[in-house]
Amino acid sequence: MEQEASKAGIIGMSMRIGLIAGSGQFPLIFTRAAKKKGYSIYAAAYINEADPILGEHVDDLKWLHLGQINRLIKFFKKNGIQQAVMIGGVRKTGIFSDIKPDIKAISLITRLQTSHDDGILRAFSNLLEKQGIKILSSTFLLPELVARAGCWTKRKPSALEKQDIQIGWRMAKAIGRMDIGQCVVVGNGTVLAVEAIEGTDAAIKRGGSFGRGCAVAVKVCKPNQDRRFDMPAVGTQTIQTMCEAGVSALAIEAGKAIVFDREEMVALADKHGIAVVAIEQEEQEQWNIL
Repeated sequence: MEQEASKAGIIGMSMRIGLIAGSGQFPLIFTRAAKKKGYSIYAAAYINEADPILGEHVDDLKWLHLGQINRLIKFFKKNGIQQAVMIGGVRKTGIFSDIKPDIKAISLITRLQTSHDDGILRAFSNLLEKQGIKILSSTFLLPELVARAGCWTKRKPSALEKQDIQIGWRMAKAIGRMDIGQCVVVGNGTVLAVEAIEGTDAAIKRGGSFGRGCAVAVKVCKPNQDRRFDMPAVGTQTIQTMCEAGVSALAIEAGKAIVFDREEMVALADKHGIAVVAIEQEEQEQWNIL
C-alpha cells in the first residue's frame, strides 16, 4: 500500500513542470500545449518581460526580477518541481536596468569566464540541475514548431539571393561562434547588418535601410548552441519587419529554428513576394555558387 502511494506521488510530481518565462508568445504556446497533455504548470515570470496574461493559464505564478535565483529555486521546490523549461526572450538592455542579483546570482556571475548569452544560460541551467531541477528542451512538447527543410514560399531565392544567403550563413555562423547574435543581413555581397544587443527585428530594419530593396536576412543556430534554450525563432512579425525594411528573402536553419504561426507567416511572405527557405548546413554547403 505504501509502495502504491509512493508510486502515485512520483507520477504526480512527474506531471508538474516549471516554466521560466520571458517575453513573446512562446510561453503561452507552451503552456497551452502542456495543459493539453495533462501537466500542471508553475511559472516563474520575469518582470517587464513576460505577458501578465500568463497568470490566467498556469497553476501558480511567481513574478521575479532578473537575477533573483534564490526566489526562483524556492518557488519551484515549494511546488515539487523537478523539471522545467526556459522559454521566451529577455531584452538584453534589461540586463542594465531590471536586474536585481541575489547572492546566488552574484556567485554564478563571478565564476563565469564569459558574459555571453549561451554561457550564462548554460551556467544557470547547471546551477538549477544541481538543485534537482532538470532543464528540458523548450520544444519537447512542440516538435511541430521546429523548422522543416525546404522552400516554404511560392517564390524561390534568386541566384543573387542565394549568393547573399551563403555569405550571410558563413557570417552568421561566425558571429554565433563568438556568441554575438544569430542574424545577419546581406545585400549584393556586402554584410549590411549584424545582430547584437538590439535583436533580430532591429538588425533587419537597419540592414534593409542600407540595402534599399536588395537584401536578404539569414538567421541560424550558433555552432555551440545549447538547443534546450535560446533557439533562433521567426514568425509573422519577422516577415512584417522584412516587408517594411525591403528585405526580400529569409533563410533559417532547418531542424535548428523555431517557427511561430507558420501558415500566416508564409501567406504574408507570398503576398509580398518574399522567399523563405529552411536549409540544412550540408545543403547550404552544396550550393557552390560562390
